Amino acid sequence: MYVMDIHSIPILKMDGTETSLEDYARDVVLVVNVASRCGLAPQYAKLETLQRTYGERGFTVLGFPSNQFLQELGSNEAIQEFCSTSYGVTFPVFDRVRVNGRNEHPLYKELKKTPDSTGKAGRVTWNFEKFLLLPSGEVKRFRPRVEPDDPAVIAAIESNLPG
Repeated sequence: MYVMDIHSIPILKMDGTETSLEDYARDVVLVVNVASRCGLAPQYAKLETLQRTYGERGFTVLGFPSNQFLQELGSNEAIQEFCSTSYGVTFPVFDRVRVNGRNEHPLYKELKKTPDSTGKAGRVTWNFEKFLLLPSGEVKRFRPRVEPDDPAVIAAIESNLPG
């Protein structure tokens, strides 16, 4: 599915400065809504492995903390410390966002238009839902229980890396 202007949607870094995904427009990008106290938090380790494996080749993971499911720490500082000390995260982690409902972040409003492998679009169902943004403009959606190292995720990343 093609999502127009997704790279120009304003997002906030953890320090409160505004940016966008423009810097990643030519890359393969895995956008993930993360949560530190979630039972799926061990996926951080696999996300970091993807970052270290493919990061030099035009790929990056982007983490978007969300307390929408009441499982995220209370401050950006606490989230940063958790990511760094618990999982050695080197990929960018942004300011907290809402992924569903009235005040949902515009990035997620666009991403949720993408159907998953069963053809279902709509609400983010839980923490660690993954959206793979391809340089072609296509977006692929992987639900929370699909692990970051799932063969379908790896194949989609590898087949879309530049050069």
